[in-house]
Amino acid sequence: MKLIISTIASALFVILGSLVPLFAQAAAQQQQPQFDKQGQKLDQGEVPELRVAVLVAPPMVMEQNGSLTGFSIDLWNAIATRLKVKTSYQVMPDVRGVDEALRSKGADLSPAMFITLSRDADFDFSYPTFETGLQIMVRETGATERAPSRISPVLDMLRLLFSRTTIEWVGVALLLVLIPAHLFWWLDRRQQDGIISNRNYFPGIFEAYFWGLSSLACQAQEMPRQWLARSVAIFWLFASVVFIASYTAQLTTTLTVEQIRGAIEGPGDLPGKQIATLASSPAVDYLQDQHAQVQEFPTPDQLFKALLDGKVDAVVTAAPLLLYYAAHEGKGRVKVVGPEFDRRPLAILVQLDSPLRKKIDRALVALREDGTYRQIYEKWFGGTAP
Repeated sequence: MKLIISTIASALFVILGSLVPLFAQAAAQQQQPQFDKQGQKLDQGEVPELRVAVLVAPPMVMEQNGSLTGFSIDLWNAIATRLKVKTSYQVMPDVRGVDEALRSKGADLSPAMFITLSRDADFDFSYPTFETGLQIMVRETGATERAPSRISPVLDMLRLLFSRTTIEWVGVALLLVLIPAHLFWWLDRRQQDGIISNRNYFPGIFEAYFWGLSSLACQAQEMPRQWLARSVAIFWLFASVVFIASYTAQLTTTLTVEQIRGAIEGPGDLPGKQIATLASSPAVDYLQDQHAQVQEFPTPDQLFKALLDGKVDAVVTAAPLLLYYAAHEGKGRVKVVGPEFDRRPLAILVQLDSPLRKKIDRALVALREDGTYRQIYEKWFGGTAP
């Protein structure tokens, strides 16, 4: 019995002896100092701080009374609360500044950036936080127009001559003249001193065709000699007057509608136009593919000023930015036209291979599940969160 007790006691001493180093190591780890991303020592219980680079672009990011607010700011603040971190916001002058801050490790993340193939090579993205498309904003009717130019009347005349309406009506006229031209050639080709000097189809038909075009423009110099051909010619001259009057009315209507509605009503009207957009944004590639004349500006304020000053025909950028400006600072001076197009997601941008990405993704999932994301979305956009 004593032998058994002695054996059990020895075993307990061995077990306790092996556990002592483990407890000592755990205690040492708890007492080991922690450091933030700048290498500064954190006091026990102090919350780490993340550097967040932002670009002011309402309603995603706005400055009000010296502080930042907006959909993306509210969403990130909710994520930061879940991650138990503090935030140090850095307002960047443009999109390039945001990218460069993360690339140089001067910032840890940016809360609202479009997911693009070019950025994917240099950064990581969280789960999408928002989805939107591009939209078009133009000056409101009666707003400041482009300053008059000496060459603008010439350009307006050329635009009118080569407009779709003119081309369509000229095409109809060229086809329509074929009918009376053949009748004049057939009836008047044997007449002495008639409008057809050659009895052969070629070049006689060309003479008849030229007379038909001249009479369509009310410039006919002579009439056919043959009585039936003369009767047809009188009818053709009357039809020419009706044709010219109809063309004039159609052209006037087209120009009037264009003045009322504006030259740009949707994405199909962008080719060849002077379009402003944010530098380094996805809209640049889209506009270049559409053969628009792209002018890049670093900030939204410069975009809107260029439009109001008449330096560009329209602004194309993210729809929420345009809708917010048109409803607030630009109310009565600008309007948003056409549908959204080229839709793509926004996400939180972090440094490549950053451990923050998975933590942020888990926080986003939790915010959607507990309804926090829905509340933030409805606060800024109304409707139902996607």
